[in-house]
Amino acid sequence: MPSCTGWVFVVPSTRTQINPLSAEGTRREIAQCKPRPRPGESDNAASHQNSEDASYTSSCVHLTLDETRLKSFGSTVITRIEYVLSCLFLFGSLTALPAAETPRTPNIIFILSDDLAQGDLGCYGQKLIQTPNIDQMAKEGTRCTQTYCGTSVCAPSRASLMLGKHTGHSPIRANREIGREGQMPLPQGSFTVAQLLKSAGYRTACIGKWGMGMFETTGSPLKLGFDHFFGYNCQRHAHSYFPKYLYNDDQRFDLPGNDGNENVEGKGAIYSQNPISEETLNFVRSNKDGPFFLFYSVTLPHGSFQIDDQGIYKDKPWSEEQKNYAAMVTRLDTDVGRLMALLKQLNLDEKTLVILSGDNGSSFAPQSSLGKLFDQAANGMRGFKRALYEGGLRNAGIIRWPGVVPAGRVSEEPWAFWDFLPTCAELSGAKIPATVQIDGLSIVPFLKGGSVPKRDFFYWELHEGASIQAVRWGDWKAVRNGPSKSIEIYDLKNDVGETMDLASQKPELASKAESLMAAAHADDSNFPMRDKKENKGVPLGK
Repeated sequence: MPSCTGWVFVVPSTRTQINPLSAEGTRREIAQCKPRPRPGESDNAASHQNSEDASYTSSCVHLTLDETRLKSFGSTVITRIEYVLSCLFLFGSLTALPAAETPRTPNIIFILSDDLAQGDLGCYGQKLIQTPNIDQMAKEGTRCTQTYCGTSVCAPSRASLMLGKHTGHSPIRANREIGREGQMPLPQGSFTVAQLLKSAGYRTACIGKWGMGMFETTGSPLKLGFDHFFGYNCQRHAHSYFPKYLYNDDQRFDLPGNDGNENVEGKGAIYSQNPISEETLNFVRSNKDGPFFLFYSVTLPHGSFQIDDQGIYKDKPWSEEQKNYAAMVTRLDTDVGRLMALLKQLNLDEKTLVILSGDNGSSFAPQSSLGKLFDQAANGMRGFKRALYEGGLRNAGIIRWPGVVPAGRVSEEPWAFWDFLPTCAELSGAKIPATVQIDGLSIVPFLKGGSVPKRDFFYWELHEGASIQAVRWGDWKAVRNGPSKSIEIYDLKNDVGETMDLASQKPELASKAESLMAAAHADDSNFPMRDKKENKGVPLGK
């Protein structure tokens, strides 16, 4: 009796993460610092992983045409010829199906460099510091000139990125220390991009620096969607590049020979970026079958300005601080290059979206030692870290995903950190819970070569000293440097340096800005609007 049989579907099992910081590929100087196994994980985790990788679940679907069933369809009798033709038609239809596997959702890597400015990178005009790998990334992807941070200092900017909220709604609106180690934690009920992607089957890791809650608090990264953490949790702890310890998940990971010195010269046997950079590579290798989300929150080039090798800058006629800073930026570039090379080696290049940015705009005053030598203000923008003028808010923004993100594109279209979460939702197919409020918009159409979505406004606030606010709608920008201060109005299209305050000439725009600020700001008892700073917590950073 003739029959047609077709299609066998084979589904590989899901990979699990191997023990972090494995010996393979790890630098010799950190080989002695083997992390402790995670709770419940034995030393043979790697061998277990290999056996698991070899296992598959198979299911066969057989499509059989039974002669009895084919003899009639309703009241219609199928002849022997019709029967043969039907078999051939069905077989042809099956073989016409595409043989390629269903495209998976992309891996996502967000490289957030602490205090990296546009002006530090060659692709944005830097002349003295070499960044060939990041420059190449820009050539192979899209370089954005109007990528906006969450606000112009560390913790609240990162919270905006993780939560998809601008700082008028975010629960973290300034750097605030809590106790001997750690900062104000993200509160109970926070919903991060890591939780979103984990719900879609992603393996997730934060490697580098967190700064939004120690492990015993509601802000622990391990309670907010990250499967793995490695690095510094506390921002103040991260000021030393020769710390006595880092964290492997929530376990202290000692670095023998380091003294925790925060001075420029630094002291120690192990430069912290060495194990941190190795761990990023190990995570990618361990999760190459994906999908994975890596939040590579690298501390370079934030101060203290320490480096284990000044390299090509050693003999420059500069101060030690200037040499170290340049070497730190180039070291960042080298490690980005290693990560990009690994993606190519593992054939993940076209399966991985990589975004690189800094957590605020320029870090130094134009006339400071570092600001003047490296000319961070060469982009013509006013302000720097802790201010809400364009120089403090616009960061480097480089996006790369071969075959999807246009190569060689330079875009002046604005987008902001709080757009990252909804963008990940669209890319992964994950649903944002109805109870979660976000302010961002998906920029997936922009990633694919289109335009950014239209929006009513961008909004920022910061409570490091006086409570300051800024809002942008279209090409108009408003800044208010304290609740009792006058609103300033600037035309960014014709005055990106924000040199001409037009508020007196256009009072209707000042009124509109005031209305937008009021609408965007939600009161928070931890961050009351004030003209003068109260003694509540100590700001961090330099």
